[in-house]
Amino acid sequence: MKLDSKIFDRIRVKPDKERVQEDLYPSCEHPGCQRPAPHKAPKGRDREGQYFHFCIDHVREYNKSYNYFAGMPDDDVHAYQRDSLTGHRPTWKMGVNRQAADGSDGFDPRENMRANASRRADATQRTRQRKLLTLEKRSLDVLNLGETARGAEIKARYKELVKLNHPDANGGDRSCEDRLREIIQAYNVLKKAGFC
Repeated sequence: MKLDSKIFDRIRVKPDKERVQEDLYPSCEHPGCQRPAPHKAPKGRDREGQYFHFCIDHVREYNKSYNYFAGMPDDDVHAYQRDSLTGHRPTWKMGVNRQAADGSDGFDPRENMRANASRRADATQRTRQRKLLTLEKRSLDVLNLGETARGAEIKARYKELVKLNHPDANGGDRSCEDRLREIIQAYNVLKKAGFC
């Protein structure tokens, strides 16, 4: 049997509970008490971060008699209560202090929110451009128009191209009939799609 084995390093004997508390915690600070003191109690106003160490019985007794505002004038108590509404942080009335407390240019979150709201309103007011289908794109190309062409612009271009390619305008020349058919079909496609 090896005594320097890893297994023996992990063997622990369960210690006595009271002895552990005595080792881990200081003794109670109440006069005449020597029990372990696992409970902390604040020392009072103007000594933040400092604590008494008490056993359970004496911490209960201390808590019943503890008063943070003892010895504090009434005006200071009211000021403390008023400041506690805002978490003891400085506040200003709405729109009054456009400059930060340190003197630098302050950031006004309301201005940013107004800008975002107006940007969203503009986006919803703009008519959304739907994605053009292949046939609609081809029809606009036949009429030599851009993808943003609508209504009156399409009608004007249609009339112009029909006048140019109609056999009556060309002295009875039927060579432009195929082009005229393409123009009429393109116009009908756009009309059915709701472009004009």
